[in-house]
Amino acid sequence: QIQLVESGGGLVQAGGSLRLSCAASGGTFSLYVMAWFRQAPGKGRELVLGFTSSGKEIYYSDSVKGRFTISRDNAKNAVYLQMNSLKPQDTAVYYCAARLTTSLNYEFWGQGTQVTVSS
Repeated sequence: QIQLVESGGGLVQAGGSLRLSCAASGGTFSLYVMAWFRQAPGKGRELVLGFTSSGKEIYYSDSVKGRFTISRDNAKNAVYLQMNSLKPQDTAVYYCAARLTTSLNYEFWGQGTQVTVSS
């Protein structure tokens, strides 16, 4: 079973940038589809960015288009979320998630990392 650990969150001023990292272990990384979710205070969990079956970036939220980028490094068993031009509305706990390529649901999760964007 794969294990995921996020890092890179913190406090940043509006307009700033952060790069989140997700380190995977305990599984064959190439067998998993990776994605980033977030959960804002009082809100439900939101799928933000992921990959198509061919490995192409796909956006699930128009609010982050042009600002956020997902990337994957199979050699390092890692996935990243580059966040630019951050807004207070981006404040949330960000989660790395994984699913087997043969599965429909993201069932493996990291512990989350807090991102707080101040005005």
